[in-house]
Amino acid sequence: MDLTQEEWSAKLAEDANAFILDVRTEDEIAEGIIPNAVNIDIYKGQGFIDELEKLDKTKTYYVYCRSGNRSGQACAIMNSLGFDNAYNLEGGFMNWEGDVKE
Repeated sequence: MDLTQEEWSAKLAEDANAFILDVRTEDEIAEGIIPNAVNIDIYKGQGFIDELEKLDKTKTYYVYCRSGNRSGQACAIMNSLGFDNAYNLEGGFMNWEGDVKE
């Protein structure tokens, strides 16, 4: 499910069961990362799926990439793997106005 930057931030702020997932590449992470995010690069293909399978499916996932495209794909993959709650950040990190960790 796609959420606007405002919706994503608001839901995340009040969600005690939140898990922030960054699906960007290592080079992109050098530009900064949303605090407390865990990175799993979607371009790793099967490696990405293997890493997802290790995650707790009862958590609520807030997923982002640079622009929102790859994170949208990641949410679809997660849904197919049995993750019920995966939210895509519309506009991605490019438009993120919240906190950033270097």
